[in-house]
Amino acid sequence: MEFRNRAQAGRLLANVLLEHGDFADALVLALPRGGVPVAFEVAKRLELPLDVYVVRKLGVPGREEYAFGAIAGGGITVINDDVVQWLQLDKSAIEEVVRAERAELERRERTYRSGRPAHDVRGRKVLVVDDGLATGSTMLAAVRGLKRQGAAAVIATAPVVSPDALETLRPEVDQVLCVQCPDSFMAVGTWYSDFSQTTDEEVGHLLAEAHRFARQKRSSR
Repeated sequence: MEFRNRAQAGRLLANVLLEHGDFADALVLALPRGGVPVAFEVAKRLELPLDVYVVRKLGVPGREEYAFGAIAGGGITVINDDVVQWLQLDKSAIEEVVRAERAELERRERTYRSGRPAHDVRGRKVLVVDDGLATGSTMLAAVRGLKRQGAAAVIATAPVVSPDALETLRPEVDQVLCVQCPDSFMAVGTWYSDFSQTTDEEVGHLLAEAHRFARQKRSSR
């Protein structure tokens, strides 16, 4: 199955979630940027609050699309030792990438929330949404960060998940839910007709829209 775009993939993922669990009091956290359009559709369909949880991939110098790990809020760093050893990355190179990505993570957290405080995850069931999981390292950083912050349960979700990511995540999450988990997995973008980059402006718009939905829902009670 090829998804038309992230919004359609999010609607399909919402159907899967409705079939596989009780998420009535859950919090939806999107991994920006690509996870936000997916998570927006999930949150809207399930009538749940939406926020972002900023995680940054640690790209190999000169081959940034290839990750050797990821970082998340709360000082979480996940390093794929197999990749580091295979590419013989030295400690100084790793530290330089981590510093740069930590600065970008903090910038994005300020930009996306527009002054709104982050949701408190303590004691909450959390649905973490991305547009796809190839290695699972980014999602793993998010999962560990949320558990450190006291989340009661963490469910990793994406429209498409690789078998490797599934194997990586299963021991550390309460559930992994997806629309498809194909045996042959090259890259997340190959499963989308439109995989154009999600902009900071689009992220901000969708989060503001979700905030308005939540405010209207509270006032109608």
